[in-house]
Amino acid sequence: MTEPRTSVNLDLSIPELEKMAKQLRRDVITMIATAGSGHPGGSLSAADIVTALYFKVMKHNPKDPRWPERDRFVLSKGHAAPILYAALAECGYFPVEELSTLRKLGSRLQGHTDRTLTPGVEMSAGSLGQGLSYATGIAIASKLDKKDYQIYVLLGDGECEEGQIWEAAMSVPHFGIDNLTAIVDNNGIQLDGRCCDIMAVEPFAAKWRAFNWNVLEIDGHDMREILKALAQAKEKKGQPTVIIAHTIKGKGVSFMEGNVDFHGKAPNTEQTAQALKELA
Repeated sequence: MTEPRTSVNLDLSIPELEKMAKQLRRDVITMIATAGSGHPGGSLSAADIVTALYFKVMKHNPKDPRWPERDRFVLSKGHAAPILYAALAECGYFPVEELSTLRKLGSRLQGHTDRTLTPGVEMSAGSLGQGLSYATGIAIASKLDKKDYQIYVLLGDGECEEGQIWEAAMSVPHFGIDNLTAIVDNNGIQLDGRCCDIMAVEPFAAKWRAFNWNVLEIDGHDMREILKALAQAKEKKGQPTVIIAHTIKGKGVSFMEGNVDFHGKAPNTEQTAQALKELA
C-alpha cells in the first residue's frame, strides 16, 4: 500500500465539494461491492453532509488524528461507516487503497466503526442510539477543559426512535452545551421499511424544539444549504442546534434511491457497474 498523501485541501469550494461528494459515493459503492456486504443506502444519503464537514467546516489534521484542538465528528448511525471511511481516506488519514479491505478479517475498516483501530474515528459504534450521549460527554469535557472545539454528531431518523436519543436531547440544553450540533440524516427509511410506518416520530422538529434545541431544516443534498446551516449552528450561542437534513436513501444511484432493499445489501457486479456509471 502507498503512504498517505502528505497534503490535501480541506477548504474546498462548493463545486469542488460537490465533486468530492460524488467521489465519496463512488468509494462507498466500490468498497461495499468488494466486501460483498455493507450498508450503501444510508452512506449515500449522508455523503453531502460528511463532505461538507470534512472538506470545509471542521478543524482537523489527518497527520495528527488525535490533535487536541480538533473538531469532533461522531457517527452515531455506525452502519454508515463506509461514508466516514471514504472521507477519512480521501482526506489522507490512511491510504485510499485500504478502502478495499472493508469488513475483512484483520482490517482496520470494520462494518461498524472502531476508534481503537481506525485513524480519525472518534466513537466505536454498534447499537444505535448512543452517539448523542457520547457527543454530550465530549462536549461537557470541552467545557471543563476550557476548549472551544465543535462537536458534530450524525444521527439516523430511524435511530431517533431510540429512547436514549431523547435522554441525551434533554441533557444537552440542561448542561448549557452550545458547541454541539446534531445532524439528522432524515431519509425516511430504516432497516425493514419506512420510518413513519414502523415508529412515527412526527412532529419531529417540534419534538426537538420542545427539548429546547435550535432547529434548522434543510435539503441535505444542497451544499449551499448544508454550509449555511452549519455556520448558523456554530454561531448560535446558549442553545444546541439540530439540523434536520431531508435526504434520499441511496442518493445518486437510481435503483438504490428510496429502496429499502439497499439499506444493508451490497450491489452485484452488474449493479456496481451501473452505479459507478451513474456516479461518473
